[in-house]
Amino acid sequence: MTSLDLMGKALQFATGIVAFVAVFGLILFFLDRSAKGRKDFIQLALFLGPAMLLLAIGLIYPAVRTSFMAFTGRTGEFVGMDNFVWMFTQPLALITLWNTVLWVLLVPAISTAVGLVYAVLIDKSRGEKYFKMLVFMPMAISFVGASIIWRFMYAYRSPAQEQYGLVNQIIVWLGGVPQQILQNSPWNTFALIVVMIWIQTGFAMVVMSAAIKGVPAEQHEAAELDGASPVQRFFNVTIPGIKGSIVVVVTTITIATLKVFDIVRTMTAGNFDTSVVANEMYTQAFRAGEPGRGAALALILFLMVTPIVVYNIRVLRKQREIR
Repeated sequence: MTSLDLMGKALQFATGIVAFVAVFGLILFFLDRSAKGRKDFIQLALFLGPAMLLLAIGLIYPAVRTSFMAFTGRTGEFVGMDNFVWMFTQPLALITLWNTVLWVLLVPAISTAVGLVYAVLIDKSRGEKYFKMLVFMPMAISFVGASIIWRFMYAYRSPAQEQYGLVNQIIVWLGGVPQQILQNSPWNTFALIVVMIWIQTGFAMVVMSAAIKGVPAEQHEAAELDGASPVQRFFNVTIPGIKGSIVVVVTTITIATLKVFDIVRTMTAGNFDTSVVANEMYTQAFRAGEPGRGAALALILFLMVTPIVVYNIRVLRKQREIR
């Protein structure tokens, strides 16, 4: 690039800045001259306008278009409820829905329970920050990276060969026969669920630990003076004191679980009866050439997430009213 070209680019850049400043200055000038009611309206429009435009382009329009596509076929023709009938009648689609329900039932409950118990056990213990770091570390790994790690954990070789997958090696040490863990249904789905629990437990533990430290010590002391055992104090003092945090953790993990895609796609690609709604949505829309079915699955996924979000909002509003 010659010096003349550089000067031209610099001139264009400077002109753009001057034009932006001039337009912004004119807006402020006329805004200052306008009446108060009109001034407030213009300010509101200037601040919210760009955000609302981006929201409409990036969220509202795709959502509306996807909703319409859910009722169309392979070539875009209107097929009515056929995509939803397929979803609730075909065996493979029913397995996908059942797997998603299984993920939602197990991952939030186990992750939250394990995180809570771990937070209580290490609270105020020596080396607390190191124990927290060990459990929280999986949260710093991407879902794809965690999936690759666990693929090695579940790796299989024939019994005649030496196992390099940790899980199968443990099975051999215990006198068992190596298993093709990621291919044996339905246990392969539980194997994938373990990966998600491993990742989300750290998040649950950190939030719960912070919430536990926020419970007034006077409440624990009063319960102890009344003769309550540690278990009774846990259920009658700690749990009620961190109820809001538990709701946030459960709903957050539930939404993340409903949208899980990376783990299934990386480890099994949805084969061997392990597919979930998010993975099947991608498969139908971009692999099988059925955008209507993919859109229908996306719509179902949205409907599954909505009640959870609404419940979370209601709980937070009640807590705000109490405060």
